[in-house]
Amino acid sequence: MKIRDVLLSAYGKASSVPSPVNRLMTDFAVGFRDGRDVNLGVGYVNEQTIPRQQIQLACEKVLAHPEKYRASLNYGGAQGSPNLIASLRRFHIENRIGGITAQILDNRDIVIGANGATSLLESITHVLPAGIMFTADPMYYIYCNDLERKGFTVIAIPEDDQGLDAEVLKARLAALGDEQDAIRFFYVVTVNNPTCAILSNNRKKELVDVVTQLSYKAGRKIPIFFDNAYSDLVHDSTVEALESAQCYDELGIVYEIGTLSKILAPGLRIGYLIGPKGPFLNSIVQRTSDIGFSAPLINQEIASYLLDHGIETQIEKVNKGYHQKAEAVKSWITELLGNNIQECRGGSAGFYYYLTLKQTSTNSTSDFFRFLTRTTGQENVDGPSHAQHPKVIYIPGEYCVHPRGEMVEVGKRQFRISYGFEELPQIHAALQLMKSAITYCDEKV
Repeated sequence: MKIRDVLLSAYGKASSVPSPVNRLMTDFAVGFRDGRDVNLGVGYVNEQTIPRQQIQLACEKVLAHPEKYRASLNYGGAQGSPNLIASLRRFHIENRIGGITAQILDNRDIVIGANGATSLLESITHVLPAGIMFTADPMYYIYCNDLERKGFTVIAIPEDDQGLDAEVLKARLAALGDEQDAIRFFYVVTVNNPTCAILSNNRKKELVDVVTQLSYKAGRKIPIFFDNAYSDLVHDSTVEALESAQCYDELGIVYEIGTLSKILAPGLRIGYLIGPKGPFLNSIVQRTSDIGFSAPLINQEIASYLLDHGIETQIEKVNKGYHQKAEAVKSWITELLGNNIQECRGGSAGFYYYLTLKQTSTNSTSDFFRFLTRTTGQENVDGPSHAQHPKVIYIPGEYCVHPRGEMVEVGKRQFRISYGFEELPQIHAALQLMKSAITYCDEKV
């Protein structure tokens, strides 16, 4: 008798097939050669921005003061370390993060995630019923792919230079008609990943107004989540100071997701959620408890110490470094790829550039991709099998745009590169190879 395999849930079945980006990064990582290949696809922070000595000192201080950092090597509570929550509160108020005041935070709670900001995003998919979710296009593909595996319908609205287009959103909402009853939440990345387009304050307020009116119409609160993962990395001094969406929230529907990964260290796994007190945040705390409490308590206490001692200097250092890299990379993009570029977004915040080529395809079956991954099958291009030429990895735009959205065709000519992890000489070499890849594609036409 034939024995069937393990029974899987609908989510399990969807997850048994790796996502496109999962396959791409895994396939590349298998043969990645440090010092030879260049990975501009990975979203890692730059190693030089991680304050190793300060983290070591913070750990020593935490362990030396158990009266303040109680049982720091033991389990912590599901909401998070009281020390870290207090530090985050001070961080937002004293540094005037987005105009947040003590009065605003008095009506809100701060919750620490189990494993960075992503764990909080994942928890949202468990405590809210499946339905329709709105986001920007290009979209944060990792989270949106996860949502669709869990039965949500993702509707992606094209962005302009101020972020998710509110007028297009209003039109799409009107077109839904009675299907508006299935809307569950809105998700907006304030410095968008992949494009690094910065959501303007006016647009942010407009989006809150749209969702507020929709909530009144529906007779229930519809949450809007603002992902602030890169909001502390606005390194262009000409950009307006970003305001917190909570300053515009009269109904109690705005939630903001923050992280210390970009300004301290991803390995600390500190993500947090700020929002109105009530059943939703309570459910997030319980979800965190169910999956093993919040982040390791020692990490939370280290983060608390760092927030209380010199965080302003650290943020300034990080942003100075990324701004210098952004300017250098932009000049090389212009020099090496300029004639072939239709649009270039990014460079003012975060550490991504999002490029649209005029006519060259960039998807995973394109000659451009095959040239850079050395999979053309031509030895003069790929190099001998035992010593292939340098490879370059990037995130193709086809993975960043919604497959049923309005940007499918243009997405085939787009790609995201990170100037975060790799150092400038490697990035310059990679852009030179991209120029050669475009020439290779042109010669094949």
